[in-house]
Order: sequence, then C-alpha cells, then structure tokens
Amino acid sequence: MNPRIAPVVQRLFVVSLFFELLFGGSAQAQDPPDQNGTAAQPLAAQLPAIPDQITAVPNRPTFSTTAESVQPGVFEIEYGFEVADGHQNINGLLKFGATQNLELRFANNPIERDLGVTGTGDSGAGFKYKIFTQKSWRPTFSVLYTATIPTATAGVGVGAVRHSAGILASKDFGQHHFDFNETAQWVGRPGASGYDRNYFTALAYSHPIHGKLGITAEVAGFSWTNTTNPATMTLLGSAIYSISPRLILDGGIYIAAYGRLPRVTFFDGITYSIADLYHRRNKSNAKPH
Repeated sequence: MNPRIAPVVQRLFVVSLFFELLFGGSAQAQDPPDQNGTAAQPLAAQLPAIPDQITAVPNRPTFSTTAESVQPGVFEIEYGFEVADGHQNINGLLKFGATQNLELRFANNPIERDLGVTGTGDSGAGFKYKIFTQKSWRPTFSVLYTATIPTATAGVGVGAVRHSAGILASKDFGQHHFDFNETAQWVGRPGASGYDRNYFTALAYSHPIHGKLGITAEVAGFSWTNTTNPATMTLLGSAIYSISPRLILDGGIYIAAYGRLPRVTFFDGITYSIADLYHRRNKSNAKPH
C-alpha cells in the first residue's frame, strides 16, 4: 500500500475501534431502524414481518453507499447494466456480512464498452465498518475503504491502482431516507509514479410511493482529478420495486450536469440476498425435538 495512503486506513481502524468501544453497547442493544435503513428499506418494511428473515441492504441504484451493513452471515449480490451513447457495461458487487458491523465487498464489471473499445472492467475489494446505528437524532455512521485493481482491458479501465477511504451516514425521518457520502480517492498515474487525488460527495433520498414501489434520487460528483479527468456531477432518478424483502429491482436514469460523461445514461439492476452462510436463522427457527 502507498505510504501516503496507509496512515489514512490506519486512522479509520483507530476511529472505528474508538466508536465501537464508546457506542458499541447501545448500538447493538437497539433494533435496526425499519429493518435495514437502505434506499429501498421503506418498501421492505411494509411487507409482512417474519422473525429472523433475511433482508436485502442494497447499495444500488445510487453512486452513494448506504451506511447500513449486510446482516451477519448473509451473502448478497448486486448486478445491473448501463446504456448510454458510447458507453455500456454490466456491473456487479458481491457483499458478505462477516460480523454485525463488518461487511466485506468485491466489485467487478465483467463487460465494459467505452468509445468502441470492449472488454472487462476493473475490479475492487474492500470493507465497510459500521461504527454505530442511528438512534434519536444520530444517524447510522460507517467507514468505507476500497482498493481498485487494474484488471480491465487496455483502453477501458484506468490502468492503475486506486485507493479510496471515506465516511458514510444514513438517517430516516419517518419514511424519508437519506444517505450522505464523503470520500477521498487516490488515483494512480498509468506509466508513472505517484497519485492524483480527488473527492467524491453524494446525497441520496428515497421514499415509498405505493405498496412495494418507491423512488430514489441523488446528486453526486467527483472533484477535479487532473487535466484528463475534470470534475463531474450527476443527477439520478430511479424507481425501486421490492419483490420480497431479499429481492429488489431498480431502474432509472442519471444525467451528467457537467463533466466528461454521456449526457444521459439508462440503467436497470437487481439486489438479491442469496443465503445466510452462518445458518443462524435456520437454527433459531428450528423446533426442539
């Protein structure tokens, strides 16, 4: 890991440990807000409650990441596709709830096409650690670290390693849900030493409309990175449909307010909680002989 980045990751661990000791007891004692507190959460909350059920915690369809974590032992996948002028991809994210507060993550775009060049996209691996859950005025607060590995076909990916570290906050006000992200990213320079730095900021909002149907909207953007990658800002709108608490569909568009991005991009995707690999829910629901 680059020596300038290592101290940032170390600080995230120290901060996480401090808040876990300070707030851990109260955070674990309270119930999660409306089952999971994600963008599609109000919809899943309206479905019949089942004790110890698996409930999806989608990061889709927004660029921002919810501060909530996948349930312990649950393996969850997210896949979707984007279509725009000169840009198409299939994007995926695998998540595993290692503990109540720690989520392990792996991302990859198996198909990427930009300006006529087609191939595979870059991959990313990292973790999300939830420091405390929302209570009263306090939002759910987490830290996120991701390392992007240049696995993409030449001409499609960045061509260098990237690191990002940031803070995530999520809060419910009744059925109105908000996610806020602030992240720093160190972008490697292809064929040269050193890193360029940028900052990512996003604010997302979601709300149920009727039954299993809801909406989400977001404003997000990156600051200036270098002369090749100027600042960008996107405006996103999407519909969300919860088939069940563990299966959620989304579809919508995002518009480039400025920056070197396609003007309009259409997307569709799915989030599915596959299974509880710890089998805790099966054991808790098993009847004694």
